[in-house]
Amino acid sequence: MRCSLAVLALSASLLASCTKPPAPSPLSSAPSSGAAPTPPSGSSVRPLAAPAEIGKPAPDFELVDLGGKSVRLSSFRGKIVVLEWFNPGCPFVKASHTKGSLRTAARDAAQKGVVWLAVNSSSEGKQGFGVEANLAGSKAFGLGHPVLLDPRGEIGRAYGATNTPHLYVVDEAGLLVYRGAVDNSPDGEGESPTGGKLVSYVEAALGDLAAGRPVATPSTKAYGCGVKY
Repeated sequence: MRCSLAVLALSASLLASCTKPPAPSPLSSAPSSGAAPTPPSGSSVRPLAAPAEIGKPAPDFELVDLGGKSVRLSSFRGKIVVLEWFNPGCPFVKASHTKGSLRTAARDAAQKGVVWLAVNSSSEGKQGFGVEANLAGSKAFGLGHPVLLDPRGEIGRAYGATNTPHLYVVDEAGLLVYRGAVDNSPDGEGESPTGGKLVSYVEAALGDLAAGRPVATPSTKAYGCGVKY
């Protein structure tokens, strides 16, 4: 009888040890928020899955400028915004900012109340990546507007940006009304315009908006270097 009781006690002990949940590991005892951390230089606003479309709301975003300040597109609602995809190492960007249509475009637009934002979607290890390279480019080109960093390329892909420079115009209501080349001179210098006459598509789009007209040429093919995603 004593043996039977001992066997029963042992069986109960073994059963309890099998059903008892294991003690939590010190490494997993902290609760998880389930959210991945957002890097300082990434966007804190998730862009649309599909590339932006003319006549539709421009994808909102929040990116960090070269001074570490966050800039959010929707904060400029009520103003016209120009987005310029930028890479200081791209020869077409250099030509546009030193000889061509981008040399004074941002300053001229700012005098009319237009917000101009450069966006750099170069990824780590690629041409034009990083704060230092963009600070040097901004100084060399005399830029007076922010350069925003998009190293993951999320915002560039949301807008369908393929080239540097690649220009987008967002109207006061937040709608995308122009995307494409800055002008019709694919050398970037303004010296070989298609048809013989230089046409600044961005300037024309801004003129249409100022006059209360629909943008006559809402889309063109961008030229320049490929975005270094």
